[in-house]
Amino acid sequence: MSNCTPLACNTLSPSLNNPMLRIVSANLNGIRSADKKGFFDWLVNHQADFVCVQELKAQAADLSPRMQNPDGLSGYFHYADKKGYSGVGIYCRQIPDQVITGLGVDWIDAEGRYLQVDSGNLSVISLYLPSGSSGDERQDVKFRFLDVFKPHLDQLYAQGREVVICGDWNIAHQEIDLKNWKGNLKNSGFLPEERAWMTQLLADGWCDVWRQLYPEAPGYSWWSNRGQAYAKDVGWRIDYHIVTPALMAKARAANVYKDEKFSDHAPLTVDYDRS
Repeated sequence: MSNCTPLACNTLSPSLNNPMLRIVSANLNGIRSADKKGFFDWLVNHQADFVCVQELKAQAADLSPRMQNPDGLSGYFHYADKKGYSGVGIYCRQIPDQVITGLGVDWIDAEGRYLQVDSGNLSVISLYLPSGSSGDERQDVKFRFLDVFKPHLDQLYAQGREVVICGDWNIAHQEIDLKNWKGNLKNSGFLPEERAWMTQLLADGWCDVWRQLYPEAPGYSWWSNRGQAYAKDVGWRIDYHIVTPALMAKARAANVYKDEKFSDHAPLTVDYDRS
């Protein structure tokens, strides 16, 4: 476990010779919008090995060459059938051995929510778990997704690979993970059933990197656009690196980047030992 504090980790080294394996998760809330706000300019100096992005809100034809393959990275994408909606991607510094698009479940894959790349014994996954905040119908979809996703995670875990699932999970697990937890006890993202699902996931052996590295640091990664939520840091931690124990043992530092604002989410970066 790292002795580095979250504040100290704001200076994660951007060196080209970084001895660490650097993996980023970023919900872009529209890849074209994030591009205009400087996301790819930031990325070029960040020297990540894998960058998992969510909520593309775009199709292949909408992506510029830089959005497809930014500055030395190769991009892979899973687009939603619906234009301007959802979608996930992964940028890789090295060409992966295998790319897996979707979960093989039609109604899930139509929304572009899961992409996996395998490199050696490492699997990196970009996940955009459904939100239920728009109403009961979408909350039901979210619960159905969780029911399907858990057996998939069990199978992944049983393979014995090093796995990191990066993304917007749309669940704040504990009270520390959102500022106004008392006011959200009956709201999607902090419902008892969702939190219990996450508790079971972690009990089954998966690890929440941020919370294990920094047990007392909130680590908010999303802020509502309403009011002054961002300015007052009234946030939620819903973006995670969820990893297998072997990879957790290699996690050394994590950072939520807030110096620039590319979307309503902030990028979450974790550095792991390469060995």
